[in-house]
Amino acid sequence: MSGFDNNKKGSFLATIPVASIELDDDTLTKRCKFNFSYFYKQQASQSFDEWDHGQLIKLFEKIKDYSNDSLNHWRKQPIGKKSGHVLEVYGAFPSNSDFTLPKHVPHQAQWGRFRLESAVRLVGFVLPSDYNNKFHSCGERYDCNTFYVVFLDKEHAFYKMERK
Repeated sequence: MSGFDNNKKGSFLATIPVASIELDDDTLTKRCKFNFSYFYKQQASQSFDEWDHGQLIKLFEKIKDYSNDSLNHWRKQPIGKKSGHVLEVYGAFPSNSDFTLPKHVPHQAQWGRFRLESAVRLVGFVLPSDYNNKFHSCGERYDCNTFYVVFLDKEHAFYKMERK
């Protein structure tokens, strides 16, 4: 009876899919990451406790969805029929902004934003592409597929567009 149980157990275990980062169809390496270590509250931005439960749920749902693809994917992904993309990387900190450049953000930062909905934005920076595959003196590799979140922008005040 125990041989039969082992065969049954083996057959059952064989039906369970095996996930591996080494499989050709695994997408772990292309998925972008979000880092909140540079998060900063200033007058024009909001802190998490200023967003209601529903707004926070939407934020984390978007972050979950955006984490399925690379930053480059989101740079190319258009927003509906409008001009612009889900992720816009502006480069320099915008001059027409209600925000002030934080001193703790590296000067190499390429500033940008993820569009969450309507006027709501997740503002932060990415590393310039010339840091791709380079190592810091600590021995860790720079990650050009990470979006470093600095501000929550509920009113589209980071990069103000002139009304036409």
